Formats: sequence, C-alpha cells, structure tokens
Amino acid sequence: MVEFKVVINDVKNGKSYQVPVAGHHANSLVGKKIGDEVDGIFISLPGYKLQITGGTDKDGFAMRHDLPGISRRRLLLSEGLGFKPKENGMRKKKSVKGNTVNLDIVQINMKVVKYSSKPIDKLITVEKSDEEGKPEDKEEEK
Repeated sequence: MVEFKVVINDVKNGKSYQVPVAGHHANSLVGKKIGDEVDGIFISLPGYKLQITGGTDKDGFAMRHDLPGISRRRLLLSEGLGFKPKENGMRKKKSVKGNTVNLDIVQINMKVVKYSSKPIDKLITVEKSDEEGKPEDKEEEK
C-alpha cells in the first residue's frame, strides 16, 4: 500500500503541517509532477488547491524539478536543490531523484495555492484530536 507524509506550507501564516496520506488518496498522487496542482480533498483539506513543490525518496534523496522521470541520477551540480557550494564556481556530483511522484517517494512537499473558507488549523487539529481520543477510549474500557 502506498503511504506518503505530506508537508503542507501555509504561505499566509508561514506555518507548515505534516499530514499522513494513505490508501486511494495516496494512489491519486502517484504520477504527478513537481509544479502540478492537486485538489485538497486528497490530503483531507476540502476546498483547498495545493501545488507540489518537491519531496524526498525512501533513502533521503531530494526530488529535482528539472530532472524528468522517476529515476535517481548522479548529476554534476553547480548550485540549486541538492547542493550548496561553499566556494564560487564549485561543482560536485550528487544523486538526485526525478520530478515525478512514484512508490519510492516518502515525503511530498506542497504549498497552498487556493484557500477555502475553513482555516487549515481547524481541519488538521480535528483529525489529531480524533486520533488522540481513540487510545483513551481503549484504556477506559480495560
């Protein structure tokens, strides 16, 4: 089964939220590319539009927007995502992942493009309080 950790960046507030996504909602994200807009219903944020900005694979290699496909490649990088040179003109060979979401991806980074009438804080905290309430009920039954 496909499972992702989605990190949502709220541009207005400057806050980030981490939401686990599994099942058929996660399957709908497979095949999307960096820069694609996704409906918020897949991340349990109805009414929101989100844009994929990046991510990492199971081994921690970053996705790069200018590398097509799903494969991991070793590129000679001079700057940008995956490498920050310490000297001017420095280049280095680094492994980076392609720009398409596949089953090897563990984390997907997104930013909010279109907002809904309900704030993100309310929608995400409702899910957390439901998850926290379930173990307490089990303990009370014992």
